[in-house]
Amino acid sequence: MIDRLLDRLTNRVWGQANAIVRPFRRRWWIDGLVILGVCAAIFGLVEMAREWTGQLRPRVDIDLSPLALPVYTFYSMMRGLVAYAISLAFTLVYAYWAAKDSHAERLLVPLLDILQSIPVLGFMPGLVLALVALFPGSNVGLELAAVIMIFTGQAWNMTFSFYHSLKSVPQDIVEASTVYRFGWWSRFKWVELPYGATGLVWNSMMSMAGGWFFLMINEAFRLGQHDFRLPGLGSYMSVAVSEGRPEAMALAVVAMVFMIVGLDQLLWRPVVVWAQRFRVEETAASEVSESWFLTLLRRSSLVRRLRRRAARRRGSGLPAPAGATAESAALATPRAGSFPPLVPRIALGILVLVLAYGGARLAHLLATLPAGRWATLGLAASATLSRVLISTLLGTAWALPVGLAIGLSPPWSKVLQPVVQVMASFPAPMLFPVVIALLHFAGVGLGTGSVVLMLLGTQWYILFNVIAGASSVPSDLQEAAIAFGMGRSARLWSLYLPAVFPYLVTGWVTAAGGAWNASIVAEYVTYKGASLATFGLGAAVSQAAERAQFADLAAAVLVMSLVVVTFNRVVWQRCYHLASTRFSLTK
Repeated sequence: MIDRLLDRLTNRVWGQANAIVRPFRRRWWIDGLVILGVCAAIFGLVEMAREWTGQLRPRVDIDLSPLALPVYTFYSMMRGLVAYAISLAFTLVYAYWAAKDSHAERLLVPLLDILQSIPVLGFMPGLVLALVALFPGSNVGLELAAVIMIFTGQAWNMTFSFYHSLKSVPQDIVEASTVYRFGWWSRFKWVELPYGATGLVWNSMMSMAGGWFFLMINEAFRLGQHDFRLPGLGSYMSVAVSEGRPEAMALAVVAMVFMIVGLDQLLWRPVVVWAQRFRVEETAASEVSESWFLTLLRRSSLVRRLRRRAARRRGSGLPAPAGATAESAALATPRAGSFPPLVPRIALGILVLVLAYGGARLAHLLATLPAGRWATLGLAASATLSRVLISTLLGTAWALPVGLAIGLSPPWSKVLQPVVQVMASFPAPMLFPVVIALLHFAGVGLGTGSVVLMLLGTQWYILFNVIAGASSVPSDLQEAAIAFGMGRSARLWSLYLPAVFPYLVTGWVTAAGGAWNASIVAEYVTYKGASLATFGLGAAVSQAAERAQFADLAAAVLVMSLVVVTFNRVVWQRCYHLASTRFSLTK
């Protein structure tokens, strides 16, 4: 009798113990990988901080051995991620300010047009010299300069995309937020940010790709006798190209591909899958994208515990509607106050003062230029503008149908997203020698060939925005179109093109801005030890920077900014108005 009781008790204890241990037995390796990844990230941050705070060296010797490449790749990746964090913060603040303050909008949107079109070489010398002088004893100044220059290749298309999303939030959602008594913060958190998440995510991927465009210049910059070089993948590529080491160039390409694919699988693919919850539709999507890494994290018991603890700290619920019961009102989040108007007014005043001071210094610098130089720059601007428009048109011709095919098909998106990431993130200037050789063999001059060089870097802005627009088309509208017997052609013209047109306009604006920026390396290139140039504003900027002619450099940048702002006001602004009125699915 006693033996039977002991057996039952033993079996019950072992059963309960197995029930407790079994989940950990299934997931212990997942938690181990999470802990290992966190430890690796901490170690990498410590190493990066050591590099930043290290003593400034007059010259950095780049090791072209394969063993040094993983460390260089990690340094470049961390600079890109830090720049992206700054770009995201800038996007949320700047786009919200421009969309919500009508007085500031008149200044902020044209200023954004100027910022995205100013070439890197237009402000790079002053930025590097100022930051190096500010931190003379460490690498902080040079590292900050590299991060800021990568930031200038990331922020603008994200800001344009989120600004347009804020201006096109569906009216019924806005009215629902009013019924729920949302303040400015609750409306931003629960309505505006989720609505713009899809476009923001895809433009974030494009931003990371755009940040690598000038990687060779950002990490290996020369100004006169000064050689400002940082250990990284860009400087590795630059030294490999200058020394004519094809095996090192091939290794750099492989490292770049591994870095881009790794970021895609561990960062962007999970974010794309997570952003699917913010699709504006009344029915569930017929096909849902998946991410193996996100699934792995969701299976981790450690991550789930952290999420539960964070959820308990945040509290629960949304603000209750006006007719809610006392119990539901007690559980609701307190209503946020109105956005204080004093803060943006002060910031706007400071910005105007800074621009006025900069304008006065610029006028003093430009007073020495003869009048004939301005006429030459005007003609050069016309030549570059024609190349920008042709490259944008050629990019649209192939990116629109391909983007629709990828965005409307989750299986194709899953397969082709890493491929598009790799192709868009690859620094186009590395391909310039090959393309120029092919153009030279075909008898095509740099005047026409510069259009092809611009296209290598700017077509991806259009593609990523079209993919974002196509992936956000509501499933219920697609099912309704099929139910009504609409053919592919009818669905294309009546549903898909109107749906992606607002995103396409954003792609056009950012692609044109990127083409203006790329003109400095497309209209003035080095081939077989000789400098090749064609008549254009980009070539004028590059030549002025190389010769340290700061007055000519400032004049060329000013003319470029005026042309970009004028064209955006005359053409792109009308396209935005058309997109938000006639071709909006939510208004």
